[in-house]
Amino acid sequence: MEGVADGTLGAQLNSFDLVTPDGQPVRWALNLLHGAGLRDRVYGPELTLRVLGRAAEQGLPVYLYGSTQPVLDLLIPALTAKFPALKIAGSEPSKFRGVEDGEAEQIAARITGSGARIVLVGLGCPRQEKFAYAMRPHLAMPLLAVGAAFDYHAGGLHKPPAWMQRHALEWLWRLGLEPKRLWRRYLILNPKYLARLGAQKVRLWRATPVTPATDSPSTFAV
Repeated sequence: MEGVADGTLGAQLNSFDLVTPDGQPVRWALNLLHGAGLRDRVYGPELTLRVLGRAAEQGLPVYLYGSTQPVLDLLIPALTAKFPALKIAGSEPSKFRGVEDGEAEQIAARITGSGARIVLVGLGCPRQEKFAYAMRPHLAMPLLAVGAAFDYHAGGLHKPPAWMQRHALEWLWRLGLEPKRLWRRYLILNPKYLARLGAQKVRLWRATPVTPATDSPSTFAV
């Protein structure tokens, strides 16, 4: 829905190599409209652990970009305790501002110089997707936008019960935890999403994919 509201973001998302259905309503929509046959969603925090587990097995160093320094200070020991073989090449908190001239290259130099083979980006939607798109030309390794996974695995956010996750109620749980930050996303975008889904199902509206972006953005959040 962020990509629908922001055509530039939508074009950037369509340029990604892989976009996964993190939410149950997106999985349901893919099954309903396209017969995708998906049995479960691709849950960001769980995907993060699976990627880190495989990275530890194969000796691939990872770089953690985003969130705050206190969160990273809790996250790194939590991850290394879970995956003793995991190599964390480096970490960097968000600056919570727009990029400055020459800063993208500086960030890329730090990440590349660390020896990282994978970059996990935890800036929140849509900042992390914009960051990944903007930084991709500067980096030779994949970037994975992981949403709130940093906060979950650092212990700052508690996961909702499994029954809430199964029934697509995680948004209600998150809204209760972070109402000031997330109220617009859920109370405004959720009804719009359902309206568009219904219109597609009864063929009153046909979604037209945005052409993938190829340009370099003039600004993005770091």
